[in-house]
Amino acid sequence: MKVCEICGLPEELCVCEEIAREIQKVKVYTVRRRFGKLMTIVEGIDEHDIDIRELTKELKAKCACGGTAKKGQIELQGDHKRRVKEVLAELGFSSDTIEIRDRDDRGRKRR
Repeated sequence: MKVCEICGLPEELCVCEEIAREIQKVKVYTVRRRFGKLMTIVEGIDEHDIDIRELTKELKAKCACGGTAKKGQIELQGDHKRRVKEVLAELGFSSDTIEIRDRDDRGRKRR
């Protein structure tokens, strides 16, 4: 039987990831990308404590969109700020520590 190095419990009973989810300060916002497309960015998740690839898969499935995990942040295609907050709360993240910022139009060119 394997034992978790962090909490000392057997891996089947390990609570490290649940504890890590509750203390994360997550920021969710949108940015405009090429051709005026919106991308929802989720950042502030520590890759060492939480499997960011698995979390990305879950968010993509629940939001019914495409996306990726790059440079410690999750990028989802489209505007999914409210839905991402709901899904993260369902997955064990504290809804008090999830910050939703209004639309950020950095990178948008005016003509």
